[in-house]
Amino acid sequence: MREKLDLLYQRMTATVLGADEPARLLLVALLSNGHVLIQGAPGVGKTTLAQTLAGCIDGTFSRVQFTPDLLPADILGYSMYRQESGGFQFIPGPVFRNIVLADEINRTSPRIQSALLECMNEHQVTVDGVTRKLEAPFLVVATQNNLYSSGTFPLPEPQLDRFLLSIDMKMPDVETQATLLQLHALRAQNPPLIEPILHSDDVRTMQGEVSQVHVSDRVCHYIANFCEELRKQEKDRSGLSARASIALMRAAQAMAYLSGSAVVYPDHVKAVARPVMSHRIHSKDMLRNHAVDSEQLISGVLEHLPVP
Repeated sequence: MREKLDLLYQRMTATVLGADEPARLLLVALLSNGHVLIQGAPGVGKTTLAQTLAGCIDGTFSRVQFTPDLLPADILGYSMYRQESGGFQFIPGPVFRNIVLADEINRTSPRIQSALLECMNEHQVTVDGVTRKLEAPFLVVATQNNLYSSGTFPLPEPQLDRFLLSIDMKMPDVETQATLLQLHALRAQNPPLIEPILHSDDVRTMQGEVSQVHVSDRVCHYIANFCEELRKQEKDRSGLSARASIALMRAAQAMAYLSGSAVVYPDHVKAVARPVMSHRIHSKDMLRNHAVDSEQLISGVLEHLPVP
């Protein structure tokens, strides 16, 4: 199974050059049974990276282009009256898939964004009073353009808190850009065929194995102390939720699994601390006009926090 994971990682990094760390974090989210938010300027490969992951998994996939005129029914589904049967039939929306790409999620209003809250948190959808379970594995990969881009809405804190981690994608260096142009020239002549590497059953099996990775009492206290110190550093702003602590532990378990370790160490926690916490702190800073660098804040806490 680990060989398939390595092959999947190689496929993703070969498709989107310079995305080594984003690809690894995307695998962390997949193995943690969590959702991921990919942020960055338009045209840096956010959508391509998500589509490559979906193409490498033999499961169902859907893509929703978020626009200002989108309705909740366009995401969740709706009930349609059938005259021949004299009753209503439920038409499932695109969330009834294993992997859902919410492309440019911040181009629609918070009211529409909130349609994803229940399915992201409970893995279920309630329409017309009827609750329907979503098939596992269920992963939402959302992309958003940089904050303050024209025509965008800020994601509410409850929405951001349901993403396990966030990934920042930046423009690669000049050398990588030149290599990318060469690859695109070759692909125009010979388009690559993306074949599945993992089955959805494989993903469910690995998610179960990740949840069994041992987390000692010392590491649990380390995570709790880290989150508490972040809350103190935020001062008058609302503190991190309990979901943030759990997300950090789950992501650390996945990082340990990827590195071949059966036990979570503090280094695994440090490796995922920034992507798990940055969007939770960054959102509060933006909404309250506090010019605080979330990356600097997290790094400072990690540097001074005693390691067990």
